[in-house]
Amino acid sequence: MVECVVIAVIAYLIGSVNFSVILSKKMAGFDVREKGSGNAGTTNMLRSVGKKAAAITLICDILKGVVAILIAMLIGKIVQGSNSALLVQIAGIAVILGHAFPIFFKFKGGKGVATSLGVLIMSNWQIGLICLVFALILMALTQMVSVGSIAAAILYPVLTLFIPQNYIVPGNYLIYSIILAILVVFNHRENVKRLLSGTENRISFKGTK
Repeated sequence: MVECVVIAVIAYLIGSVNFSVILSKKMAGFDVREKGSGNAGTTNMLRSVGKKAAAITLICDILKGVVAILIAMLIGKIVQGSNSALLVQIAGIAVILGHAFPIFFKFKGGKGVATSLGVLIMSNWQIGLICLVFALILMALTQMVSVGSIAAAILYPVLTLFIPQNYIVPGNYLIYSIILAILVVFNHRENVKRLLSGTENRISFKGTK
């Protein structure tokens, strides 16, 4: 199916536009991947560049997921006989892969949490909001972004089993949700090691600009 290949390429390229790298160079004069944890994401932007840069990065990364899903929906409507649900799922997976392994930045990107949030909210707003609130509560309680992110990723497939409605297009999203959860957990593999050893970094907004 040509449309599947097209949306996969488009979504991957959208994901590959890494705003944390672009913004850190523009606003602070260095590549955020050279500072802090070395991760090209919102949390490291907060630690290394500041609140403003982190907020902009967060919004832009979420929008990457939103835009990828919107394009998938558009192609699904334009191409007669296409499987819209499959196109949405391909777009969601591809945009996160692009964020984590960006072709424009030597395949070294972020962990895909913010982009996954955009994908989740667009795919099923109810599940997306539940995962967001769940993640924020855990982050606040533990002061560890990784704990909230990993737990929310694992919660996603579970919610898919119990909330069959409110999907942007009807379809079977269980396997899709499992793939997204695996991607997020895999991208946090170093965090998991630190969590198990009790050395995981905690986040604090104090002292950030």
